Amino acid sequence: MSKFAALDIGLVVAGHGRHYVVETPEGERVHCHPRGKKSDCVVGDRVRWQVSGDEGVIEHVEPRRNLLFRQDEWKTKSFAANLDQLMVLVAAEPVFSESQLARALIAAESADIPARIVLNKTDLPTIDAARERLRPYAAMGIEVVELALKTRQDEARAVLGPLLDGRATLVLGPSGTGKSTLINLLAPDAKAQVGEISQALNSGRHTTTFTQWYWIDGSDRRSALIDSPGFQEFGLRQIDANQLPSLMPDLRAHSSQCRFYNCTHLHEPGCGVRAAVERGDISESRYRIYAEILAELVDRR
Repeated sequence: MSKFAALDIGLVVAGHGRHYVVETPEGERVHCHPRGKKSDCVVGDRVRWQVSGDEGVIEHVEPRRNLLFRQDEWKTKSFAANLDQLMVLVAAEPVFSESQLARALIAAESADIPARIVLNKTDLPTIDAARERLRPYAAMGIEVVELALKTRQDEARAVLGPLLDGRATLVLGPSGTGKSTLINLLAPDAKAQVGEISQALNSGRHTTTFTQWYWIDGSDRRSALIDSPGFQEFGLRQIDANQLPSLMPDLRAHSSQCRFYNCTHLHEPGCGVRAAVERGDISESRYRIYAEILAELVDRR
């Protein structure tokens, strides 16, 4: 038995620097700090903690089922732990970065976290162009859910309800796609929670810089959305270059047809992946993204 087993267990629902908010099984939220200088907690962690004055001290992080993170040349940034699914939110406008979308999906695949794409603003005239750009993702088996979060709210609730029920779902999406609309639609007290937690974390005006957990089913506390700050880059330096094709379902489906077992899919003869690109079975944009990420991973060596 762990030496921490006798301590109270809690769920990390927000974090900023070395300040965390931990929720007890009864639903009480406590402002906590980690023991020592090192801070390993992320939202979604189950932790063992104990009271210290009018706050708490996190003594131990329980083993995680998974962890979604990104890693660039300088640092590693964790999004959340113990996720049931990732929901990547894109929109008809503004035009989304397919490279960022692909990178988020690769990170989820690497962490064995199921992923969906939500396409918002289907009521705009530019929706057909966005659908066309997502066609390769639907073809490789990734579910694309279409919504108009602002103009068809009842329909959005009806569609999202079963997809989110009983799950902890991290929502990623660039600015302007409707992430705040989604959170406020499903968690009506979200704005109040942000204010309370911001005060607890002493983060003041930096309220958009921390990840936050929202229960969307009231006192049942079975279904949750996790909102994370936006980002400009999504590095994947945690991934081995040789593993990259296996984390991209469309490339994975054709890499077994390569003549050489260690084919890089860039220049070798008899490459099943490049043949699939020439046939149109793999989109040129997806292949270009593969080459772009592979170059980053090889340069890292």
